[in-house]
Formats: sequence, structure tokens, C-alpha cells
Amino acid sequence: MLQRKTLILILITYIGLLNGCRQQTSYQGYSSQKVAVSDQAMVVAAHPLAVQAGIEVLEKGGNAVDAAVAIQFALAVVYPRAGNIGGGGFMLYDEIGGKTVALDFREKAPLAANKDMYLDAQGNPIGGLSTKGALAVGVPGSVDGLLLALEKFGKLKDRKLVMKSAIDMARQGFAISSKEAERLNKFADDFKTLNPYDFPFVKEGDWAKGDLLIQTKLAQTLTDIQLKGRDGFYTGACAAAILKTMKTSGGIIEQKDLTQYSSKWKTPIQFDYQGYQVNSMPLPSSGGLVLKQVLKILEPYDLDSLGFQTAESIHLISEAERAAYEVRAKYMGDEDFYDVPTAQLLSDEYIKTLAEGIDLAKASPSQVTPHTHTKTLESFQTTHTSIIDKQGNSLSLTTTLNSNYGSKLYVKEAGFFLNNEMDDFSVKPGVPNTYGLVGAKANEIAPEKRMLSSMTPSIVKKDKKAFLVLGAPGGSTIITAVLQVLLNVIDYKQNIEQAVNSCRTHHQWLPDQITIEKGCLSTEVRNALTAKGHTLKETNYMAIIKAIHRTENGTLTGVGDRRNPDDHAQGL
Repeated sequence: MLQRKTLILILITYIGLLNGCRQQTSYQGYSSQKVAVSDQAMVVAAHPLAVQAGIEVLEKGGNAVDAAVAIQFALAVVYPRAGNIGGGGFMLYDEIGGKTVALDFREKAPLAANKDMYLDAQGNPIGGLSTKGALAVGVPGSVDGLLLALEKFGKLKDRKLVMKSAIDMARQGFAISSKEAERLNKFADDFKTLNPYDFPFVKEGDWAKGDLLIQTKLAQTLTDIQLKGRDGFYTGACAAAILKTMKTSGGIIEQKDLTQYSSKWKTPIQFDYQGYQVNSMPLPSSGGLVLKQVLKILEPYDLDSLGFQTAESIHLISEAERAAYEVRAKYMGDEDFYDVPTAQLLSDEYIKTLAEGIDLAKASPSQVTPHTHTKTLESFQTTHTSIIDKQGNSLSLTTTLNSNYGSKLYVKEAGFFLNNEMDDFSVKPGVPNTYGLVGAKANEIAPEKRMLSSMTPSIVKKDKKAFLVLGAPGGSTIITAVLQVLLNVIDYKQNIEQAVNSCRTHHQWLPDQITIEKGCLSTEVRNALTAKGHTLKETNYMAIIKAIHRTENGTLTGVGDRRNPDDHAQGL
């Protein structure tokens, strides 16, 4: 009897082990790690499977650009709420021994767009028109930008290699994470409303962690891009599928929009801060300009002596952010369409006038219009990748659909979501967009114009080598998150894990408030800020940083943000 009981226990244990193996297999064995250390190369991105795609390319001799392209196409499969081929973005690349370059593959307004396209007969914005559905879609730039970067700076320049993982995962399927399941369930009604047909992102019942997501149509589109390059997306079957979606859903993108789209190489915004060289994006990203203005306002102060996240330091940083975001709202846009006084805005004299307007004792109230309290921070979905390769080349790349799953409009025959970036234009002066940001004529809609962005891919160099590579998703909070991580490392001497995971605050001029993550700042500090005239507003979390730090001895530490369960850091 004892022997029989022992055999039964062994059998039960063996079955349990088998079930455990099956569960791990069904989830395809991936998990995220937030911190990694290497003396060779490092990758940090929004999903473990995408990071692995990049690591495999590095292992086969690719450089940071080869790996980044592999990661971005993989994110279009495994991170569909933000990873994309139907959106756009910005890339910063620093070639060891060379110069830092910026690539703008931001979406553009369609040729048929006009500045009043989202207003009713009385001149008031029509709710939802710039955020959901076909009219919200800008002309996608991701495919053009990624392939252009691969051709110019990739070491292997091999589309077959860099796209293999993405195609395999789309065709064979992958087990979704708990966070992806949560998002798919949350937006199921929007998916069904805007896409009245069967497609992979809607199923009977709720999605759950470990469910298999197969994207056959996307696999075919990616294969077309792999074989034909740019033509696999902007002409042929994929283009026809986009145009069909536009026609049936009331959109205005036409073949000429797709054919004429082109990415642009640009000179980064470059400046010194406390002995470090900061490189960030130029317009139509506002990231580099705002980052320089705020850091240069703060540079004369000894932030460390003011204390980390004290009422004095938070007040000063918030007032500097307030000043720069006001400039953003009033003057920034696509320089090809509006004469932005960029040189003046970045001049020492102008920044000095911004600094002189700050009162260290009290808040300086923002000028408020009747519309500016109608929006607060909402969900945002962009994705960022940071890479340093074996040769020391560094890359900071941010891409976006804007909101979760963009416009929620799915190209059925080609297998992907389209962006809702048109909402990043100023629909009407003084009226806030999804993120509460207001704009003026500089950012009004015009055919083929690129909409203003907050994406802030950045590379900070010390002694001509990458010291920090970082960026984030997070809508209007991207810039201030990048800012605060830089301050945490450079001024407050935090290690990179502390710097990324410290709680964050944010001020963007309008609405006139300091947004604070829940659990951030003591009651004493909050009361002191209120006494200085600030209004405080809590939010669950803000931008999600992905960063790499290089130490003096060359060791690389990669950190994924605790705010996103799927963030993953991995080194060679």
C-alpha cells in the first residue's frame, strides 16, 4: 500500500511538471527582466520577444541600426498597441568615431487635409473625429524610415535577416502577456465598432495571458516588405488595402499620399549641460527644444543642494517646464510650413528671459482659456528602443501610433492598425488634444505637414562616447520624464535603475497644474507646493523610460521601466 501511494505521488508530481512545462511552452518561455549588465552590447525595448529579435541580429554581426529595425518590425507584431508599421517616429543614431544624425519619419497630413477638417459649421471641434477612425489617420512613415536607416547605416543591410523574427511570430503566433490581454479586452468595443468584421484582435470571450495571437495577414505584408522593400508597403497589395480601408471608412488618404511620403535626415539639437553633450530631436519633435530650454534654465542652480524632490526643487523644475511648454504651444511646429524662430528660441539670451520670469517663492499662473480644463493626461501608446552595440554605436528610437492601437482602425487585408496622429495637430487654437496640449498657428493642419510631437529620443555623450541612451512613450510627459532621468543621474548622482524608477512630476503650462504619480512626494512637500500656489493632480503613472548607462570602465547597464510589465533589458 505504501509503495502504491508513493507511485501515485510520483505520478501526480510528474503530471504537474508536465503541465508546468506545457504552460511555459504555451507562453513561449519569455519573461521580462528590468535590469541587465554587459561589457559588450545592450538592448532595452518594450517587449522581451522584440528585444530577442534585436539580440539575434547583433549576435550575427549586425550593428545597432540592424538590430533596431529588427526590433521595430517585431514590435509591430508582439506590441500592437504601439509597435507599428502604420505609424511613424524619430531616430537618433551616433556612429562611433562619426557624428550624431537624426531621422524624421513622422507621419504627414494627407494632401486632402485642411485646417478646419475637424470643426463643425459653428467652428467647434467635433468630438472623436481626430482620434478615432479613418479621418484621424496621418500618412504612415515607419516603414520608409526604418528601411532608409537600414540602407544608410546598417552594417548587414539584410531585410531577410532583420525581418525574419517578426514574420515568424506573426505567422506562427505568440503567447500574449497579461498586459496585452488587458488592453485587448479594454478596447474590444472600439475594435468591433470601427471594424465590423472578423479580425485577429477580437475573439469570443476575454483575452487572457498565454492566449495565442496569430496575424496571418500581417505576416504576408511583412514578407512583401522583406522582398520588395518600400514598395511592399507604399504600393502593391498593402497600399491597395490601405486605400480600400480609407474608401470604406470615410478617410482621405490616396495613393499619391503614399507614393510621395519620404523620411528626412536632420541635424540633432545639440548642447552642453554640466560637462555632458546632450543630443536630441529637432522639430517637428519639440523634445530637443524643450529639453534644452529647461536644462539651460536649471543649469545655474545647484539642484543637489536644493534636495531631491523637495518643495524647492520641484517648484523650480516645474516653473522651468511651465515656461518651456508655453513656448512650445505658441511657436513650435513643422519648420517646412511655418517660420519657427528656432535659433532665437534656443539662444542664451532668450532662455535667460525665460529664467528671469521664474519666481522662486511662488508659482506663476498660466494664462487659461475656457477650453483648457476639458482634458487631462490620458492613456498614451508610443514605444521606445535604446541600443548600444559592440562597436560602441548608439541608437535611440521612438515610434508611435499615438493612442492605444492608434485610430483603432484595422487594415483588414494587410493586418495592422493605423495611427491617429492627426490629433497631434492643433485642431483649433487654444483647444487641447488628447494629452491636454494646446497649440497655435505654428501647428495647424496643412497638406503634407508633419504634426508637432513630444517624442524625445536622446543620446547624452561624455568624452565623445555615449554616456546615456534613453527615451520613452508617454505623450506630453515624454520630455519631462527624459529631463528628470537626466537630472537624476547627472545632478543627483543616482544610479540608472534609481533614476528610471524614481517617481515623476510634470508641468506642461496648460492645464495649470503639477501632475504627480500616485505615491509620489510626501504630504509635507505637497502642502508646501500648494502654499506656493501650485495645483496638484495625481495620475497612476507617466512616461515609461528605456535607458542604457555606460560607466567609465565601459560597463553597460540597461534598465526597463517598472511602469510597464513588458519592458525588457538584455545584453550580449
